Amino acid sequence: MDIIEAIQSRNSVRQYTNQKIEAEKRQKLNELCSELNRESGLNIQIIYDEPKCFSGIMAHYGKFSGVENYIAIVGPKGKNLDELSGYYGQKLVLKAQEIGLNTCWVAMTHGKSKAVIEKGQKQSILISLGYGANQGVKHKSKNVSELAVISKDDPKWYLDGVNAALLAPTAMNQQKFKIERVGENAKITALNAMLAKFDLGIVKCNFEVASGHKTV
Repeated sequence: MDIIEAIQSRNSVRQYTNQKIEAEKRQKLNELCSELNRESGLNIQIIYDEPKCFSGIMAHYGKFSGVENYIAIVGPKGKNLDELSGYYGQKLVLKAQEIGLNTCWVAMTHGKSKAVIEKGQKQSILISLGYGANQGVKHKSKNVSELAVISKDDPKWYLDGVNAALLAPTAMNQQKFKIERVGENAKITALNAMLAKFDLGIVKCNFEVASGHKTV
């Protein structure tokens, strides 16, 4: 599976089997995690074989079960943390999908994680990780015209990016963003909504991966 196929096939999964993540797959995720931390200045941590975080009432309320692995997005406190968390977390989400694992973004319905949080940092969000008991359900999407400015002269890269952005997971599937082409790049704007900055980072990641062009 390549990364475009990962974007197209990936769904949010909340129920997991007890199958352990193999050492080879852990190594691939860990290597990417280290690379992303160097690039972003974040302190993303992958926690394996730890069932307690998703064993409480909040996880039950969120309909999670069998979660024994998760990605903790940790980084310096600041106004950019949410967007950076979404952008770089999605890179790990897509890598997990590429190598046959499943994920789900989790904002509140979890317990205390085992992530190490240094002074001046905070944990912004978690991502469940593992072998899904199912492959999830494709979310319904708004019409392209509701989310992007489209014209007959738009190049293929822009349309590819828009289509990938429509497949990005957003909080409660709200899709509160707008895309428009700006020359050889695209401008993606977060609209006023809960967790909108996380969503913005995730959407930007999908767009850039699929289009090969930057967002501004």
